[in-house]
Amino acid sequence: MSEVPSPRLRISDQDRESALTALGEHMTVGRIDIDEFGDRSARITAAKTRGELAEIFLDLPEPHPRYDTPKAAVGEPGKPASTWAGISPAQRVMGALLPILFIATIALIITTGITWWFILVPIGISAVGEGIWGKGWENSHKKLGKQRRRELDG
Repeated sequence: MSEVPSPRLRISDQDRESALTALGEHMTVGRIDIDEFGDRSARITAAKTRGELAEIFLDLPEPHPRYDTPKAAVGEPGKPASTWAGISPAQRVMGALLPILFIATIALIITTGITWWFILVPIGISAVGEGIWGKGWENSHKKLGKQRRRELDG
C-alpha cells in the first residue's frame, strides 16, 4: 500500500466501510477466500487507526481503503465554531420563547381559570414554526451540535 498519512490518526466508520468495500473487491477477483475475508473484515471492524487498517492491505494490490480527510471547524482562527451556525435569528428567538410561552400559558390557565383550550395558542405557534422551518425545528441546534461532534471525532 502507498504511504499512509498519519498512521496513528483514528479512523471513522466511513473509512471502515471503504476498507470493507475494497476487501470485498479482492475477494470477488479471487485474491482472498471467504475465510480470509472473514478474518480481515473482523480486523477492519476492530481497527482504530489508519496504521492498523493499512496493515490489513499490505499484501494486496489496489484497491485500498480511501480515507476521508478531517475537516477543520469553520470559524475564525483561534475561536471554536458556533453551534448556532445555520440557524436563523427567528428560529433562535422562537426556540427560546416557545418553552416560556408553554409555561406562561399553563400558569395563566391555573391562576385565572381561563379555559383549557387556551393551551392551543403555543401548540399553534409550534405547528406554524414546524410548517415554516420543518419538523424538529426546536431541536435543530442539538442536531447541529451532534453533527459537529461526529465530524470532529471522525
